[in-house]
Amino acid sequence: MQTVETLNEGLKRAYTLTITAADIDSKVDAEVKRVAPTVKMPGFRPGKVPANLIRKMHGEALAQDALNSSIQDGIQALIAEQKLRPATAPQVSLDGAYAPGQDAAVTVSLEVLPDVPAPAIDGLKLERLTVPADETVVDQQLEQLASNNKRHDEAEEGHEATTGDLVVMDFVGKVDDVAFDGGTGEGMAIEIGSGRLIPGFEDQLVGVKKGDEKTINVTFPEDYQAENLKGKAATFDLKITEVKVPAEGGPDDEFAKSLGLESLEQLRGLIKGQIEQELNGLTRTHMKRKLLDQLAAGHDFEVPPSMVEAEFEQIWAQLQHEAGHEADPEAARAELEAEREDYRQIAVRRVRLGLLLSEIGQANGIEVSQQEMQRLIMQAAQQYGPEDRQRFIQYVQQEPMAAAQLRAPLYEDKVVDFLFGKAEITDREVTREELEAEIESEEGAVPHVHGPGCGHDHSHDNDHDHAEAKPVTAKDMEPAAADAPAEAEAPKKKAATRKAPAKKAEEAPSEAADGEAAPAPAKKPRAKKKTETEASEG
Repeated sequence: MQTVETLNEGLKRAYTLTITAADIDSKVDAEVKRVAPTVKMPGFRPGKVPANLIRKMHGEALAQDALNSSIQDGIQALIAEQKLRPATAPQVSLDGAYAPGQDAAVTVSLEVLPDVPAPAIDGLKLERLTVPADETVVDQQLEQLASNNKRHDEAEEGHEATTGDLVVMDFVGKVDDVAFDGGTGEGMAIEIGSGRLIPGFEDQLVGVKKGDEKTINVTFPEDYQAENLKGKAATFDLKITEVKVPAEGGPDDEFAKSLGLESLEQLRGLIKGQIEQELNGLTRTHMKRKLLDQLAAGHDFEVPPSMVEAEFEQIWAQLQHEAGHEADPEAARAELEAEREDYRQIAVRRVRLGLLLSEIGQANGIEVSQQEMQRLIMQAAQQYGPEDRQRFIQYVQQEPMAAAQLRAPLYEDKVVDFLFGKAEITDREVTREELEAEIESEEGAVPHVHGPGCGHDHSHDNDHDHAEAKPVTAKDMEPAAADAPAEAEAPKKKAATRKAPAKKAEEAPSEAADGEAAPAPAKKPRAKKKTETEASEG
């Protein structure tokens, strides 16, 4: 094989590889020998078909396969000989049409990683803003948890239901005296006054008793999700099977036991631990951003345009998606368009920081161990069904890029922790509001960054978006064998199928048994859109 460099400009390289007919022919010979024992042809015993006949029958396909193999071998040899570090996959094109028996000329174009200057990591100074876990906040979370998981006791015989009571019923919904699809159910429990059913439904439950049979009249909202029911008047034939009244007392040991815990003290400890975890996440987010700010300010070098473009496209796609859910999508997109260059600069900074973190990790022997990698793979595999789980594991083990995507977040965390250990850190106690305000004020803050040169994926972010408090739920209190795995990026050549995502709250059926639609819950407002800085953080 002959190699000629045709471009060496900045980080761009291009080469012409000439693969000789002799090289291709030798590969064809080797392939003929390999497949000959398995070739079957009328008039010949298995494995006794002459090589010249195999060539005659399959020569064109064998030559094409040999050419493809030679090109791949040539690219690997080129990278090794020229000591190249590709930033992205090389672009390959065949110069002219190829005919068996002739030399083949191939153009290979690529961008290489820059020579990153030795990162300056001495003299780093960081301030760690800490927030103590306030017992008052623990009490508030505990009361909220109890409010969201009210207990009800069986009502006395003849008790008439009132606001706050839990009514259990069987029902049949009708429009024009004809039962409609999804309008029938059994054992639906609804708390009067919760506002979960269509307007007017819960109000007509006031006064019912266990064993009552009642027909109520309602009108479906004009924006109801089922087209055939929008604005329609309907009746519901109800049979009341149970009426329950709220249990007396606030959160206590019995309440904790209803959540699978031993005592109220244990429940308080879990809530406090969750709050501390959130606060630690906020503290780390702030420290990490300040650390990246210092790294970015101290290093400036050329970065591969293709990597910047890929990073920008990812940012832009997310922003465009969110703009599409605004009240005025066109105005939102126009506003984004005016700031396109700002987001491109964020992409440049992301890539540069990713290369810096990768360089720091390699220079200091930071790595993800085999045991850690196996744990990451097993955690990611949990998002697949049992029948696809093993195929996913095999895929990751065989595809370096898929493995790099899983490895990237943990690798970065290790590099960041290493830099925290090198920095001079001072502590300052602040309130949660002050810490959140500090984070939100950091315009242009750089998100979770991976080492692009190592094939890391930029779609994960473990550190941003912690500013909003997350109320404790009953599910949070359930004992678990292990932490829930973070969702991994699905492989592009998908060996397994993702489980179908759960329906959004406003699309979910009501409380009816067996997923039947029936009286729909009130619609929830759409979640607030992220700020532009948050949106750019992947």
